[in-house]
Amino acid sequence: MPQVIFLPHEEICPEGASIEADPGISICDLALKNGIEIEHACEKSCACTTCHVYVREGFDSLEEPTEDEEDMLDKAWGLEPDSRLSCQALVADTDLVVELPKYTINQVSENH
Repeated sequence: MPQVIFLPHEEICPEGASIEADPGISICDLALKNGIEIEHACEKSCACTTCHVYVREGFDSLEEPTEDEEDMLDKAWGLEPDSRLSCQALVADTDLVVELPKYTINQVSENH
C-alpha cells in the first residue's frame, strides 16, 4: 500500500503525517479521513482552488489533470509545476509527498 506523507503545515498539520492509502482515494479524502482539515469549499467538485496542494514526490504517478482541473489551478494561489487539486488527484501505487500551501483563495469561507 502506498504511503502519503503530508509535510508539516503550521496550522493544518503541525507535526506532518504519514498515512497508508488505498489506491484510488483522492488526496483530499485521505487527508480528511485522517484529521487533516484541507479546505474544500466546493465540496470536492473541481469548482474552486481551496484544496490546492503541491505533490513534491510521486507527481508522475498521478493521472494527468483534466482540462477543468487545469483551468481551476490557473486561479490557485502560489501555482507551481507540481500543483494539483487534492480533490481530483487520486493516489496510485506510488508513495507521495504532499505539501499544503501557506494560503488558499476562498471567496466564501465555509466551516466544514
